[in-house]
Amino acid sequence: MKLLLIYANKFGYTPTIKTLDDAKAHTESCDFEKVQTAFIQVEAKDEGSESDVLKKLVKNLKWIMKKNDAQTLILHSFAHLSESKADPELTKTIFDKAEEKMKNAGYTVHQTPFGYFLDLRLDAPGLSLARVFKDL
Repeated sequence: MKLLLIYANKFGYTPTIKTLDDAKAHTESCDFEKVQTAFIQVEAKDEGSESDVLKKLVKNLKWIMKKNDAQTLILHSFAHLSESKADPELTKTIFDKAEEKMKNAGYTVHQTPFGYFLDLRLDAPGLSLARVFKDL
């Protein structure tokens, strides 16, 4: 799994192109302020070790939320961090489980529309932990 963590003063998206036939319909734009974003790519090597990958993901998400004093988390599937891609169903399952665990830890969590290309709006400050890359 590859993980790009970007703290944003402002983050927004608009769905543009549906990339998965079975993806739910999304047309609405959303905008957020003072959020931690997590651009995540689940890789083929993660298949079969979902519980370990999920545990590492949640640990890293909790760590960065504390470091950046963030209360709101945006999970975004970003299949451009590696050439290796896991099955979309596995990726969505990991996202849903991570969302549940982070909500249980007291955070507000949103997922960008899964199975879409999005127009993104991002305003990230130049702080030391505003941008972190992890190879889990």
